[in-house]
Amino acid sequence: MQCYDSVLDVVGHTPLIRLNRMSNGFPGIVLAKVEGMNPGHSAKDRIAKYIIAKAEKEGKILPGGTIIEASSGNTGFSMAMVAAVKGYNCILCIPDKISKEKIQLMESLGADVRICPSKVPYEDPLSHYSVCARLNQEIKNSLFVNQYFNEDNLEAHYYTTGPEIWKQTDGKITHFICAMGTGGTISGTAKYLKEQNPEVKIIGVDAYGSILQKYHEDHVEDSTECYSYLLEAVGKKFIPGATEFDLIDKIVKATDRESALLARRLAKKQGLLTGYSSGAVLVGFKKIQPLLPKDAVVVLLLADHGSRYLSKIYNNAWMQHVGFFRSADRKSGISKVVYLREQLRKVIDFYS
Repeated sequence: MQCYDSVLDVVGHTPLIRLNRMSNGFPGIVLAKVEGMNPGHSAKDRIAKYIIAKAEKEGKILPGGTIIEASSGNTGFSMAMVAAVKGYNCILCIPDKISKEKIQLMESLGADVRICPSKVPYEDPLSHYSVCARLNQEIKNSLFVNQYFNEDNLEAHYYTTGPEIWKQTDGKITHFICAMGTGGTISGTAKYLKEQNPEVKIIGVDAYGSILQKYHEDHVEDSTECYSYLLEAVGKKFIPGATEFDLIDKIVKATDRESALLARRLAKKQGLLTGYSSGAVLVGFKKIQPLLPKDAVVVLLLADHGSRYLSKIYNNAWMQHVGFFRSADRKSGISKVVYLREQLRKVIDFYS
């Protein structure tokens, strides 16, 4: 029979899809590496499978153990998926800005989800990073994956994502654009691609309110760059050890609003329902497009599936509530009834 032993056997080998209607007249080739087609709907399936398998080989976790991780949602779901297949317990600590869909998905696989404040420094005892470290000390036979400082994060993409893209483009890729969070995806993929061809340009996409772009340019951790933002799985308020900044040629920033609008446009023009960070990657392409040669072969990594953002960027009321729909944008899909209801609610909130 043609079958797989488990869902983990179908991780990776995601397709490249041409973005013919999103390339804005660009004469080169623009391709999307659609990671939402992994079984866990994101690129994080790759690191969950790789890191846990390696930890087992090294005896860092034993049968009946507990996987602990700090996550913005996608890694958490992937870790919960691996835990379910392998029979581990799973505790996930996540920031409170994460969409409710992500929380429900992680809980559906049996994970114990702990919600932590997002507006605190990562070293604060209440942050999701610090809570994970404490639980790791308290729980015997537990593994704190710690994707932000785990070199295995980078290795997973070096051995899978990079080779896949190189093979799928017949070695013709000239530019790779990827959102930056832990930095493992962009760093591991970049390392492999540059080993094949040092001329391949690596473009990272950061969020406004994050310090990654400034650190790349000045090698200084500037806390004045930090402020709250809505983008999920993009940017950081500290420097992740899993990021190899020397492999990245340029970092551009994406706004919350434009990222949301471009993700929605991608769904309507290409039929690809992708996540919030994918919209940020499209912003990155838009910013560097004037600098690209006419024969460029550009690969955009679209990290996850849009079903995890139905209460946010694909929800017209939420888009209106956070101010992403301006008067000229109401033709983009928000109904007059929803618009008026939201305006009325804001007035009531103001006077209550």
